[in-house]
Order: sequence, then structure tokens, then C-alpha cells
Amino acid sequence: MVTLFRSSLLLISAAALACPVLQAQTVDEIIAKNINARGGLENLRSIQTIRQTGKFSQQGFQAAFSQENKRPREVREELTIQGLSDVTAYDGKTGWHISPFSGRKDAELLSADDTKGLAEDSDIEGQLVDYKQKGSQAELMGHDSVEGTDCYKIKLTLNNGDLRIYYLDADSYLELKIETQRMIRGAFQYRDTLYGDYEQVGGIYFPFAMDTGEKGDPNRVQLTVEKIEVNVPLDDKLFAVPGSNGSAKMPNSAK
Repeated sequence: MVTLFRSSLLLISAAALACPVLQAQTVDEIIAKNINARGGLENLRSIQTIRQTGKFSQQGFQAAFSQENKRPREVREELTIQGLSDVTAYDGKTGWHISPFSGRKDAELLSADDTKGLAEDSDIEGQLVDYKQKGSQAELMGHDSVEGTDCYKIKLTLNNGDLRIYYLDADSYLELKIETQRMIRGAFQYRDTLYGDYEQVGGIYFPFAMDTGEKGDPNRVQLTVEKIEVNVPLDDKLFAVPGSNGSAKMPNSAK
């Protein structure tokens, strides 16, 4: 009887130890759940264009903002105030910027470092989708908390060596925060973005509230999305460098 009791205890203990292993999820399984939570791979791949419009706010300064994306890798971002628009765009190869508030009316080409964020923004599906095919590596770093919410923490190393740390809600699997680490002109730049107010548009869940800034800097930017449209007509001219016949200027930082 004692031997049987001890054997039963050993079996129970072994089963208890085995349960967490059996229930453990791999990084690919968690990423797959994130994709499904957002609306599924088929829906994500069906989106050819996206237009987002809303409000930009930073320490009392407010402006209208818009972001337009078009496959395969084009993006245009605008801030508009008093009829003037600050434009930053990427046509899949080249990044450029028009800054009328700085007295510049002509487009200036961006350096490779300054184009990094735009290149990431141009990916409609996001960097986690098909990350291996994009040359990135993903690692599950366990759990962490975002404002009291338990999250899975995933480190994504991009093919250029930059890092993105994803905090996925352990219940919904949607992004609550993304931290970025980029090498910009020989120094690391750290940034984090908080995401909230998810709503479904075209079968996909999008965040309608974002809070972003340099890590540790209290001077943060709040973006409030008011409208999202998918698969709307977008002309390639929106993303092409203005005056691509040679009038676009190369800033000193990009040379």
C-alpha cells in the first residue's frame, strides 16, 4: 500500500510538472494568435490600401494627421495645420520630406537611417507576419505587464539589426505596446508606443488611440484616429518623390 501510495504521488507530481510544458506556447503559436486576433491572415492580405485620419496632439499643439498605405511598401504621413502640410513619405525605395513649417517647400530626400521608421510603417501586415521570410528573428521573452495587464513579450530582431519588442495582451493577443531600438547615425534611439481603443474595420482590428515618444521622455505624442478606410483608390503619385526629375534635394545628413 505504501509503495502504491508513493507511486501515485510520483505520477501526480510528474503530471503536474508536465502540464506547464504541455501548455507552453511557442513564439510562432503566439504570433499566429496575434494574427488571428487582428482578423486573420486572409483578411490582412486582402487589404491593398489603408487611409487613416485623425488628430495629432503634443503638449498643447494640435494638428490634423493622415497616414496612407499602399502595397507593396508605400506610405505617406501628413500633419496639417492652418492649411500647411508637413509630409513624410516612402515609395518603397526612397524616403522624402517636405517641411513648410521650417521654410522648406521642396522635397528633401531622407537618409537611410531616417527612412527606417517609414519603411516599417509601410508594411501593411506588420513585421510579425511572415517575419522569417522578411529575414527577421523572433524570440519569446516570457511575460511582462503593461499598465497592469499581463502580456506576452516578444523580441523581433529585424534583418538590419534593429529591435522591436512586442507586448501582446495575454487574453486578446492584440498589441498593447511596441518598443523600438534603432541605430540612427551611430547611436541607439529608443522609442515606445502604447496602443488602445481597438475597433474593427474591414474585418481587421485597428488601434484608434496611440501614445508614442522617446523612451523616458515626458514630451509624448497622442494620436487619435477618427476614421479608417481600407481598399480606397490611392494614386502612386502620392508616394513618389516630388520633382523626381532631379529637383528633390539631398540633405547633408543623407549624403
